[in-house]
Amino acid sequence: MFYRWGEIAYRFRKFVPVAIIAGILALFALEGTQLGIRMSQEGWDDPRSSSTRAAHIELETFGRDNSGDVILLFHAPDGKTLDDPAVFQQANTYLTQLKAENPEQIAHVTSYFEKKNPKMVSPDHRTAFAAVGLQGDGEQTLKSFRAVEDKLTPSTDLGGAKVEIAGATAVADSLDEGMAGDIKRAEVVALPVVAVLLIIVFGSVVAAGMPLIVGVLSILGSLGVLAMLASHTQVNVFAQSVVTLLGLGLAIDYGLFMVSRFREELAAGRDTKTAVANTTATAGQTVVFSAGMVIVALSGLFVFPQAFLKSIAYGAISAVGLAALLSITLLPALFGLLGANVDKWSIRKTAKDESQWESTIWARIPAWAIKHSKLVTVGIVAVLLGLTLPLAGVKFGGINETYLPPNNATRQAQATFDETFPSFRTEPIKLVVTGADNAQLAQIYQQANAVEGLTGRFAPTKPTKDGTTVLSAGIQDRSRNEDVVKQLRALELPDGVNVYIGGTPALEIESIEALFEKLPWMAIYIVVATFILMALVFGSLILPAKAIIMTILGLGATLGILTAMFVDGIGANIFNFTAGPLMSPVLVLIVAIVYGLSTDYEVFLVSRMVEARRKGATTDTAIKFGTAHTGSIITAAALIMIVVCGAFGFSEIVMMKYIAFGMIAALILDATIIRMLLVPAVMHLLREDNWWAPRFVQVAADRMGHGKQPATVAAPAAVAVPTAPAAEPTAATEPAAPEEHPIDIPLEDLDVDTTPVRGGRSVDADSELIPFSELMKRLQQD
Repeated sequence: MFYRWGEIAYRFRKFVPVAIIAGILALFALEGTQLGIRMSQEGWDDPRSSSTRAAHIELETFGRDNSGDVILLFHAPDGKTLDDPAVFQQANTYLTQLKAENPEQIAHVTSYFEKKNPKMVSPDHRTAFAAVGLQGDGEQTLKSFRAVEDKLTPSTDLGGAKVEIAGATAVADSLDEGMAGDIKRAEVVALPVVAVLLIIVFGSVVAAGMPLIVGVLSILGSLGVLAMLASHTQVNVFAQSVVTLLGLGLAIDYGLFMVSRFREELAAGRDTKTAVANTTATAGQTVVFSAGMVIVALSGLFVFPQAFLKSIAYGAISAVGLAALLSITLLPALFGLLGANVDKWSIRKTAKDESQWESTIWARIPAWAIKHSKLVTVGIVAVLLGLTLPLAGVKFGGINETYLPPNNATRQAQATFDETFPSFRTEPIKLVVTGADNAQLAQIYQQANAVEGLTGRFAPTKPTKDGTTVLSAGIQDRSRNEDVVKQLRALELPDGVNVYIGGTPALEIESIEALFEKLPWMAIYIVVATFILMALVFGSLILPAKAIIMTILGLGATLGILTAMFVDGIGANIFNFTAGPLMSPVLVLIVAIVYGLSTDYEVFLVSRMVEARRKGATTDTAIKFGTAHTGSIITAAALIMIVVCGAFGFSEIVMMKYIAFGMIAALILDATIIRMLLVPAVMHLLREDNWWAPRFVQVAADRMGHGKQPATVAAPAAVAVPTAPAAEPTAATEPAAPEEHPIDIPLEDLDVDTTPVRGGRSVDADSELIPFSELMKRLQQD
């Protein structure tokens, strides 16, 4: 199927690029440019939780609680207090005009300067605050903030007083700006560096441009798709950064593998048409199934109820799918147009002597691992398990101002407010009480105020309305959120009274609970799904099982490294972040991404081993051949992905740093000790068991095209076959007709096993050495 697809791409090589590029540019122009105004800041909650129900009841009864939207902190000039007549009057005038001049954006302003409320000024009267409530619900709140943001800093000096901006909406805006900076950094820094790396890898400007074309187009297309989704469902603003990171990195990786294989085909003497078809049938097929692994891992996010995770899945899946689609449509067509010109504008010679592949470092490293297989296996597994140990100390929390850099102005203002006015919280814990009379409400009020960990007593936010009362209180420290919620759940409620625990602290706790309730189901789904896919790719049940175990080992080590960094604080000063609890949705997200990337590289590596094995190579030779022919490409791909991730590692947002450094750690582990050492060592220990699978699995793999590999132009001298008529070839041994699929590996370069292989195992049979051409005739007759 993929071979034919390559032929079609070659036949329509002039039409395909024009149609695809025009289509993607049109999609981005019509939809992608609208993404910014369609994205949401929401989606972190479990829509089925008590906290969500509490928020809905409060919104329907009283409207949105906007008291913590924006906090303006006023600091008196040196030698004065805020009660100084000049300072007090100018501050009051400024706030009055702010409300009067922006009625469409500001709902109310409550300040110390209005009625001299003693609770709104510090004991020394040098710091006071004004609470600015914004108009609108949901996304309109942030739009209202941005419309008046410049006016929140007074143009006059207010008698020398200084103003800082804090509050929940101000923090959300700073987080949003940080993510926008991530995208720009990727465009301005990562792309040029990646371009230089590709030129170094390929030694040709034209060849280097091919993966970049796929990367840029996949990003534009996926942003267009994301914008379309955002017009119909909630898409969190964080999705854009993840889409850019994954889409750009994987698209360039896929392009890298395709270009490398096409150049390899040309170097073997194929004409352009055959080289294009062979590239699509081999590297293209692998790209599609590798993308399938990543998509399966990301689709596991749909198990969770949070809209945030679903929106990330929508965007990332569209980016990965589009990258794979472009790799098997646009690139083959461009290859057909370029032919040998793919090496044009070369800066260095990159031709390799294929007969010397065993002498390359990429073959010598796995050869050493094979020679010391037991020591390598035990040693690397011990290292990976050791790196996993910090994961035992992981802690979880919610998104807040601590996800901003320590020197961020909004974060510093929020910290000052929390410290100066401990009885006020912009994110309080709430009790939404329905169906209670005055006596019952008093009973609940008395129990609630006995809860430990609060900044003060619960108090009603507004008078009771339609039998509904909302009580609100602050929590002393975020580390006590879970304990406070647990105590509130234990309240003894009168008959007929309902109490819903709401507010941001409850939302965070219930979100964590929902995630860990669904996490086992996600794990089962992605493990089973990727196992089935890899079984169809490899025609084996042992190789997928090995791959999944190694992926889990690498994932555990990655999460351990992240915990040591972001919870325990290793490197916090260097990378400008504050250690603390992790957002549980981001942990789930990194699990999906790292699992998908690991299986992605596994497919690229082992597919080449399987390809060699099906042509008669022994297990050890197949291991070395596959590693030698993919090691440099996988390393280059990992390096490019690390560069892209590195751009996001400088993000101002901790959760983006978490994802970027998680991917960097996973890529380093995966491309070095796991793929180059652990995989060869374990496969050597498994020997012939690597290739075992029931007959129906091999048949299924064969029907999907994995059992038929291209045939070689140059015929090897001889190969061992049974003298008696052979049974119907299995998926592991059946060759393709030479006129349809030319082979890419000369068998004389392989250590060919002299016993026939059936069902993945060697069997005894009399054999003789015959010319390769005679072998082809016999197999065709059979």
